[in-house]
Amino acid sequence: MDASTSDSIAGGADLAVSLRPRPAVDLCKRGELRVERFLDAATEVFTEKGYQHARLSEIVARAGGSLATLYRVFGDKEGLAHAIIRRRLQDLSARLQDLNLSGLSPEDALQQAAERIAEGMCTAESVVIHRIVIGEGQSFPGMRDWFFDHAVAAVRTSLADYFEQEMAAGRLKLASSSLAASQFFMMLFGDLVIRVSSGNLKEPDPQELRSYAQNAVQLFLHGALPR
Repeated sequence: MDASTSDSIAGGADLAVSLRPRPAVDLCKRGELRVERFLDAATEVFTEKGYQHARLSEIVARAGGSLATLYRVFGDKEGLAHAIIRRRLQDLSARLQDLNLSGLSPEDALQQAAERIAEGMCTAESVVIHRIVIGEGQSFPGMRDWFFDHAVAAVRTSLADYFEQEMAAGRLKLASSSLAASQFFMMLFGDLVIRVSSGNLKEPDPQELRSYAQNAVQLFLHGALPR
């Protein structure tokens, strides 16, 4: 497999999927606070009941306001889910912007990245999104594909940029920076997301997450063979 094929597998297909925007509604500050309460309540209800079985009436009961306001701001339940994904991406972007890997050794850089990624995967919004994307992606391909083409891609791009820098400096030897970024990400993403999203791992201890991230970094950089 050549580098171009590897990069294609790592990056996924260019589906040009767009996330549904919120309806154009003018909101005052109080209205924006109501939007946040709707999103918080929706995250709770989706977590407890699952996306398919969540009822908008229960979301409104927890958030306050009215069903008419929810429909006016989000359009429908799927619009709420899109808004949760968008808010999650904003949080992810902030986490990545705060993460300056340039100049750090591979061990230090990947440890920081791994901890930040692992922490982000365990938030309530992440759990809801992963359940929709993984468990109900066939029913909601637009949300699924947008998530992979934007949220996941943002993390992989940040990692790939760092790998390119380290390859140019001779500190890492990789066949493909994009493929390496995808593989490192999945070392963190796979087991942790499945366990957290399925409820097998609830509220993981911060020290446990750090240890999990450290083991992933060591395995990625040094492998499993005796040295």
